[in-house]
Amino acid sequence: MLGNTWDDRHMASTPTELVTEFCALWSDPDPETIASYFAENAVYTNVPQEPMRGRSAITQFLLRFAESFDGIDFIVHRQISDGNVVMNERTDVLRRKDGVELRLPVMGVFEIVDGRIAAWRDYFDQTTISAIVGTS
Repeated sequence: MLGNTWDDRHMASTPTELVTEFCALWSDPDPETIASYFAENAVYTNVPQEPMRGRSAITQFLLRFAESFDGIDFIVHRQISDGNVVMNERTDVLRRKDGVELRLPVMGVFEIVDGRIAAWRDYFDQTTISAIVGTS
């Protein structure tokens, strides 16, 4: 599934370019394409929620996300890198299927190994996300 497709799409040559490319994908998300950026054993954590482990679990999350949201516009305010670690401070504008846009301040940390995301941690306020998605 990911062999030639990944090679044909993937143009980033540095961790910073990969993260920038990855963030742009969320505006019109295709779960399989987004999942292809992750290493097979990647860990994705929306802190303070439980981590998702492995590309398969991440793909399932992305499929559920696509049922409720048309996409996310990642407005990156600052992005820095140190070797294989890229961090960005951003505002995520989540676009729900009902047309409502929700803004969430986020701090993201990406660890890149062999040209793929091995770990991604997004830090945000749980109270804010609960209010956005209507849960308590």
